[in-house]
Amino acid sequence: MNTTVQLPETDTEGYLIEPMDWTEEVAAELARQENIELTEGHWDAIRFMREYYMEHQVASDVRHVMKHLSQTYGAASRNMIFELFPYGYVKQACKIAGMKRPRAWSTG
Repeated sequence: MNTTVQLPETDTEGYLIEPMDWTEEVAAELARQENIELTEGHWDAIRFMREYYMEHQVASDVRHVMKHLSQTYGAASRNMIFELFPYGYVKQACKIAGMKRPRAWSTG
């Protein structure tokens, strides 16, 4: 049975208004809307981003996620984030991880 999750309030681009409304079910629905099937690699990046947000109250810069993934999966995975989220770190990873749309970043 394919049911969609009721999403918390989002802005006009689909980013959560309140990052604390995020759940893994919300992430799965946001990923579905982006045509991404979440793998363990996706979840690893998303959970790292959530932990970083909880600690610092800001979305992590992509370089922090890249470093985390390379430490977990080896140096060859340095650009893994762009394979996991082909339409961009901000456009897909930040959105699925429940971040507000970063104001100063492009959507690429």
